[in-house]
Amino acid sequence: MASTADDTNGRRRRRPRNGPTSEATARADEGSGSGASTGPVAETRWLNGDELAAWLANSAIMISLPAALDARMQREAQLTFFEYMVLSVLSEQPDRTMQMSALAARTAASLSRLSHVVGRLEKRELLARKRIPGSGRRTTATLTEAGYDVVVAAAPGHVAAVREYLIDDLGPQELAALRRIGAAVDAAIKRGQPDASSAASSPDDGAVDGQSPAFHPASQPSADTLIVTPRGPAGQEPGQP
Repeated sequence: MASTADDTNGRRRRRPRNGPTSEATARADEGSGSGASTGPVAETRWLNGDELAAWLANSAIMISLPAALDARMQREAQLTFFEYMVLSVLSEQPDRTMQMSALAARTAASLSRLSHVVGRLEKRELLARKRIPGSGRRTTATLTEAGYDVVVAAAPGHVAAVREYLIDDLGPQELAALRRIGAAVDAAIKRGQPDASSAASSPDDGAVDGQSPAFHPASQPSADTLIVTPRGPAGQEPGQP
């Protein structure tokens, strides 16, 4: 039975029973008492012990790993992790140039965020933007020689961090399992996203009245193309003979 206690006005109030409570649970209890439908709350599939442990362990990858990579990248290369991704993706292109909308999709970013970061990199003369003539507000971003030198210099440190924080502590079977897990999660996310064909064909690369054009994560490629190692003109990775 729930215990009681005096409130500040001397009235008796009920203390909740031990265990987790929430506004959603309270509403579900009220609905069940009045005969009202509880909707999705009644169908919640709560995580069991093993599922919860797996989720919490994965949260470390989602939250702690990007933060660690970002801090290390800023300390060693004076770049944020996202800035490195932008420069690295551009370095993979034959002419080191991409349309802003395509670059946004490759880096899983909104155009507004990308434009802000590109503007910062442009001030450092690491890349340059150019308006495409014609209708719409199409713009390209091109990696400069200085930008290419920066990302090539940053790549070994990035690879070393990835190895230290993730790869080298896993055995072959664990790496294979991690790859399968990543592919499964990526596929599940894309299944839940709306069709991106209309967004991909949009000719407008710029924000209008402060609003970014629609961006659909489903338009991005597989995760293996998001974090790349820049290659030289001959297709070699930095440091290769």
